[in-house]
Amino acid sequence: MARAGPVDIQSSREAAEALRPLAGDAAYLLFALGLVGTGLLAIPVLAGSASFAVAEVFGWPSGLDLRPRHARRFYLVLGGAIEAGTLFDLLRIGAVRMLFLSAVLNGLLAPPLLVLVMLVGNNRKIMGACVNGVWLNVFGWGATAVMTVAMLLFFWTSL
Repeated sequence: MARAGPVDIQSSREAAEALRPLAGDAAYLLFALGLVGTGLLAIPVLAGSASFAVAEVFGWPSGLDLRPRHARRFYLVLGGAIEAGTLFDLLRIGAVRMLFLSAVLNGLLAPPLLVLVMLVGNNRKIMGACVNGVWLNVFGWGATAVMTVAMLLFFWTSL
C-alpha cells in the first residue's frame, strides 16, 4: 500500500504540508484553524484538569467559582500548568513531538488505570448497589483487554 504525503512529521509546518493531498492549497488555513481551535480548547481544559486533580488529591478547596484568596493553591497549580506550557515553547521543545509522547504515555497508563476502574466499579463496599452490571463488565473488561494487548504490542514492536 502506497503512502501519500510525509509520515515523519516533526513540525506544524510539516503537519500542514501533509494535509495538502486532502485539502490542496487550503491545507495551511485548515491546519491553522484546527490548531488554534484545539489550543483554545486544550489549554484551559488541561490546565484546569491538572489543577482539579492536584486539589482533589490534597483536599484543597478548588473551583473556578472560588476567588483566588479562597483557593490559592488551586490557582497556583492552574497558573503553573499554563506557565509550564509556555516554558516548553520557550525552550523550543517540539509541540508535535510532545503530543506524540503524551499520547504514548496515555496509552501505556490506560491499561492499569482501566483495571483499577473496573475493580472499583465491581466493589460493593465502595459502590454499594451501583456496581457494574453484566454489560458494563463485558465492555469494560473487553476495553481493558484490548488496551493491554495494544500496550504489549507497542513494547514488542519497539524492541
